[in-house]
Amino acid sequence: MAHPDLLIRGRRVLLPTGVAPATLHITAGRITDVTGHGAPAPSDVTIVDAKDLLVTPGIVDSHVHINEPGRTEWEGFHTATQAAAAGGITTVVDMPLNSIPPTTSADAAKVKQDALGNQLHVNVAFWGGVVPGNVNDLEGLQRFGVPGCKCFTCESGVDEFPMSTVGRGIGTPSG
Repeated sequence: MAHPDLLIRGRRVLLPTGVAPATLHITAGRITDVTGHGAPAPSDVTIVDAKDLLVTPGIVDSHVHINEPGRTEWEGFHTATQAAAAGGITTVVDMPLNSIPPTTSADAAKVKQDALGNQLHVNVAFWGGVVPGNVNDLEGLQRFGVPGCKCFTCESGVDEFPMSTVGRGIGTPSG
């Protein structure tokens, strides 16, 4: 077993069997072992005593609107991911419609990725978007790594992300 970098001890640790006292052994950012609360610790390891705070796995928020680039004044990556981290969220998946350009092609996803800079406080992924006329861009979004795509069958509320219609093919203009 690898030597841990960090130990997190708590009297209320959420485990597969329920909440119990435990010590989490963290090596290179990953939990590598779980031992009893009072287990001996190497002297060269940082120990965080969570006391009676509840220690749980991080939460994934799969529906956030970060709006950067283009509408950063609504909410940008720095403040959105900082707020997520404060609430115990370790990963956010950003919706495709509120940034300019919207995330409807691999090129647009790259523009969004380039806007991240060193602003992140949590992990970030992007949903892709289906809009009229971008059916040929969906494969590129998949290669980019989006976990899935969103479309609207009603008005989205932003001009850059028009609704898709059924009957004329996915991503085709209505009419």
